[in-house]
Amino acid sequence: MAIACGLVTAAGAQAIHVSIDARAVAPGEVVALSVDTDSPVTSVHVRAFGHDWPGYRESATTWKTLIGIDLDTPAGAHVVTITADAGTQTTRYPLNVKARAFPTRRLTVDEAFVNPPAAEQERIAREAKELAALWDASTDSRLWTGAFVRPVPQAANSAFGSRSILNGSPRSPHGGADFASPAGTPIKAPNAGRVVLAKSLYYTGNTVVIDHGLGLFSLFAHLSATDVSTGEMVATGQRVGLVGSTGRVTGPHLHWAIRLNGARVDPLSLLNVQTAAREGGSRK
Repeated sequence: MAIACGLVTAAGAQAIHVSIDARAVAPGEVVALSVDTDSPVTSVHVRAFGHDWPGYRESATTWKTLIGIDLDTPAGAHVVTITADAGTQTTRYPLNVKARAFPTRRLTVDEAFVNPPAAEQERIAREAKELAALWDASTDSRLWTGAFVRPVPQAANSAFGSRSILNGSPRSPHGGADFASPAGTPIKAPNAGRVVLAKSLYYTGNTVVIDHGLGLFSLFAHLSATDVSTGEMVATGQRVGLVGSTGRVTGPHLHWAIRLNGARVDPLSLLNVQTAAREGGSRK
């Protein structure tokens, strides 16, 4: 679904045109924000949901920013503050986040992945800390180009954000999209970036994380094999591994998660807004 556009004029300054594209303005969604000015500006700063959102120049008078609405964002009126030319021009753009109901899924998995043994607790804590540090260490330049592509051809078969009941115990919401891919299916990088993690983790098994720049990361979990190494640059469509069933799983599949400036968002939402950009810019 295309979302609106608007024209906002900063007092005493040139007009700032703001438009957004999103599948929806709701928890777990990606919002593509476009800022157009009547004449070139040297910088644009965007702040929303208590975070600063890095952007990039698309043309002399157009800047783009991807904003992630985290799973836990409350419904209601939120404001995006846009500042151009180091504070000389500032405007505010309203985002009305709509409530979203997520389904519940009940799964039976190895009990060791629901209530891990004491011997694994230190490893689990160390790996959680390692991932948290990654989300805060994205390169400050945009490494991706063009639209993002699907990493596997199969359809997603597990909804992002589902409330998970594992062996009868409530656990964290499902923070990615699962694809019904057979074991051994090649996994392709959805866009260019730098591999910042490629190893086995307790919960996600063989895992690859790609930093696409500007706070945008892809995580691929449960691989049977990895074809890349930490520090390696990858191109769109490059094979990064094979679908498998390592870690906490009920069977072979690909788990693809996106972190956008720390926000947990649906990969299918990212594909939606990026495809719209490829097909002719922000839809209105």
